[in-house]
Amino acid sequence: MESSAKDLVRQISVISAAVFMIIAAMVGVGVFGGTPVQELQDGALAADATYLAPASSAFSIWTAVYVGLFAYTVWQALPSQRANERQRVLGWWIALTMVLNGVWLVLAQFTTLVLTVIGIVALLAALAVTFRRAIVLSPSTGWVDRILIDGVTGLHLGWVTLATVANVTAWLTVNLPASWEDHAVVWGMTVLAVVAVIGVAISWAGKRLAPSLALAWGLSWLAVARITDQPESLAIGYTAAVVAAVILVVGIAFTVRGLREPRSVQTA
Repeated sequence: MESSAKDLVRQISVISAAVFMIIAAMVGVGVFGGTPVQELQDGALAADATYLAPASSAFSIWTAVYVGLFAYTVWQALPSQRANERQRVLGWWIALTMVLNGVWLVLAQFTTLVLTVIGIVALLAALAVTFRRAIVLSPSTGWVDRILIDGVTGLHLGWVTLATVANVTAWLTVNLPASWEDHAVVWGMTVLAVVAVIGVAISWAGKRLAPSLALAWGLSWLAVARITDQPESLAIGYTAAVVAAVILVVGIAFTVRGLREPRSVQTA
């Protein structure tokens, strides 16, 4: 009975986290009188604010992330999932990522740019832990939880990885001396090289395609933004396109390899 009560509390908590996230997202896009994200922080988070900001079309990926998290929330609330061991291992962590997702939007709306950096780094850390636990400590046992847990968390992780780069760059752009812009292209290309390493590492460790898809999506739109919009930089644009291609190809290769490997529960 005690375990059943704890499981029910977990299910309700996940639902509550999802509701908070959705309300925060609606405020973040300007519903309920909120200011759209691209206009917040004096425009520092806009698509044309920095050299590492993706074009605005890239942010449509949030629709896929939110739909996936909503589907997970409904699925985990089913009676059949109440005592599921994988839900016990991951449910609270996924709830935390949804809460932190909403918290970032609240921080962006009502606080300072530096607090948005802290918020998104916290979200990235929570997603990294959740994804690792999903892959290493509690591997999927079927295609439904592989999609709704591994897939959705991976998509969320991949996008937030790039969003963290964009958020930190926005903060640095506002706070560093204007003279540093002379070296912005070199630094931008260097950061993209680091993103490539991170993307390959996630693919190697997780053998899931979702993080690579999200990263490649964001990097592709970053390339479009730098080639066709301001601030223009063909060097950064082409570098982003190459990094996107590398991450996608490597992600596909490791995912195929993972599907061919026998599944076993690992310890860590």
